Parts: sequence; C-alpha cells; structure tokens
Amino acid sequence: MPTEKEKMLHQQAYFAFDAELTRERDAAHRQCHRYNASPGCTPQKLEPLLAGFGHIGKNAYIEPPFFCDYAYNLHFGDDVYLNYGCVILDGAKVTLGNGVKLGPQVQIYTASHPIEAQLRASGEEYAHEITVGDGVWIGGSSILLSGVSIGANTVIGAGSVVTKSLPANVVAFGNPCRVSREIDNS
Repeated sequence: MPTEKEKMLHQQAYFAFDAELTRERDAAHRQCHRYNASPGCTPQKLEPLLAGFGHIGKNAYIEPPFFCDYAYNLHFGDDVYLNYGCVILDGAKVTLGNGVKLGPQVQIYTASHPIEAQLRASGEEYAHEITVGDGVWIGGSSILLSGVSIGANTVIGAGSVVTKSLPANVVAFGNPCRVSREIDNS
C-alpha cells in the first residue's frame, strides 16, 4: 500500500495531515523562516540558504519573504527571480525554467481539493505539477492553479488567474487568464 507521500508525489488523492507529510511541511516552514529572517538581502548572503530548497539553478534569487510547503519539489533553472511575498504550494513538482521572473505576491498552487463537500471534509486533496517555460514573466499577484503549464517566453499580466495551460510566446491576462496576443520574437 503506498504511503500518503507516495500518493502525493504520483499526483493521486492523498491526506495532507499524514504524520510524515506534516513533519516535512514543518521542516520546510522552518527552512523558509530561516531564509526570510536572514539579515542582508544580497544573493551572496542568501544563496547558501537556498541549498535545502529542491534544485535551484545558478544565479537564482528569491526576495524574502518566501513560503513553500515541502521545498523538495521545487526545480528552478538558472537566472530565476522571485519578487517579494511569493508562495508556492509544492505538493507536486514545480518547474521554473531558465530566466523566469515572478512579480511580487505571485502564488503557485499545485495543491487542490475535491469539489465534493464530503471528500473535502475528509481531508483528501491532490496535487498536480506546474511547469513554467524558459523566459516567462509572471506579473505581480497572479495565481497559477494546479496542473497548468506555461510555454516559453510568455508574459502573464498582473493579477491574472491561470486556470488552463498557455502556449509559448503570448501575452495573456485576466481572470480567468486568456491569451491577448502573440509575441513576435523575430
């Protein structure tokens, strides 16, 4: 029988308040607290504190405060930048490609809950991977929902709620987020 963590990592329904997952979330929250409390917000001072956060590429910088659930499901490419107050609920893998830029208060939610009230009340939830391609810029206070992917070089306007995957090389915005136009990269 798979553990709740194994179910979570295989994008199956799981119970988040399982003892193992609770310990791991607590550890990630302590790690975020150490990172957020670190004096001096220079990349050189904060880089060693990023070592415990999944895979973080070269020249990545996360402005404190930053919050995540597990940390080990974070996979960031090189030259990634997260502005103040970003939150990543990483029950499933979150991939940010090279050169991705997140504005302040961007929220990335791999976790979600059942629509049915009885299942939701039982504590069941699920998490689906989120992938953001190289060169994407996500405007402040945008939200990415469970299971979406965003193609390379796409720009998402501030305050958008991304409920469905978006192609590469477009400008998209709104709630729900919709493609406004293509980007000519010639």
